[in-house]
Amino acid sequence: MRKIWIWIVKMCGWHFEIPTLRERPELRHCVVAVAPHTAFADYLVGGAVLFAAGVNPRIFVKKEFFNVFTRGLLTRLGLVAVDRGNIHNDLVAKAVDTLKSSDNICIVITPEGTRKPVKRFKRGFYQIAMQAGVPIALGFLDFKNKRAGYGPTIYPTGDYEADVEQMVEFFDRHTPCHPEGWAIRPKRQS
Repeated sequence: MRKIWIWIVKMCGWHFEIPTLRERPELRHCVVAVAPHTAFADYLVGGAVLFAAGVNPRIFVKKEFFNVFTRGLLTRLGLVAVDRGNIHNDLVAKAVDTLKSSDNICIVITPEGTRKPVKRFKRGFYQIAMQAGVPIALGFLDFKNKRAGYGPTIYPTGDYEADVEQMVEFFDRHTPCHPEGWAIRPKRQS
C-alpha cells in the first residue's frame, strides 16, 4: 500500500528531497514538524515522503478521519487519532511515552494544529520533543514547485520563541497549497 501511495504522488509530479537515514540518523527518532499545513493534500503528499524516507511514523490526525471503514487502514499506515476538543487527552504524555518506547519511531505533527489560518504554532510538538529528549526535524511541502521533504533539524534549546522563529523562517520559504491559509510570519529584525 505504501509503495502505491508513493508511486501515485510521484506520478502527480512531486519530487522528494529525502536524505538517507545514514546521512541523517536523527530522522529515525524525532518529532517531525510539517508546515505549512493548509489542505488535506498535505497528508497525502507528506505521507508519501515519510514512507519513502523509510521512517516508522506515527502521524497525528484529528479523530474525525477515523470511522468503522477507515480505522484499520489508517492505523496500519501509522496514523493516530487525536481528540483535539478534549483538553484532558494527555496527548503530550502519550507521544512522549511512544517515543521513549522505541528508538525507531518518529511523531509527525503539524504545528499549526489545523488547516485554518493561525497566528502562532501550538506548543505541544515542542513539549513532546523537550520531554522525550529528541530533535525536531522540519518537514516541508512546496506546492508551487512540487517539492517535499526534510529541511534542517532543530535541537530544542528550551527557548521556545527563538527555536520557533528559526522554524517559521524555514517554513516561510515554501508555498502551501492554499497560501492564504499560512498566516504565521517570521519576526523581522529591524
